Amino acid sequence: MQTQNNNELIQTLLECAFACEHCATSCLQEEDVKMMVRCISLDRDCADICTQAARLLQRNSEITKEYLQVCEQICRMCGEECAKHKHMEHCQMCAEACQHCAEACSSMYSMSGNK
Repeated sequence: MQTQNNNELIQTLLECAFACEHCATSCLQEEDVKMMVRCISLDRDCADICTQAARLLQRNSEITKEYLQVCEQICRMCGEECAKHKHMEHCQMCAEACQHCAEACSSMYSMSGNK
């Protein structure tokens, strides 16, 4: 049976994935897309990894703890890149979602006895 903490983290992961997808889509519509290549790439990676982490949590996978560490790492990378684009609201929203998600992942895998 899934705990409330898992449900909250799953929600956070999915919100982060959606923010990243929105950011990537918005970046593709910017005038200078070449300037946004790293942001778009990290957005896409982060969205995929967060979505998979949510799936692993949902099914109580044995590798969830290790995967959440990877998820924290990509969220931090994506959040740092998005934060650089201060003039783009979608990047700032994504940076905030990524930071929140990274902290949530870190808290969950740091808890003793949690997968």
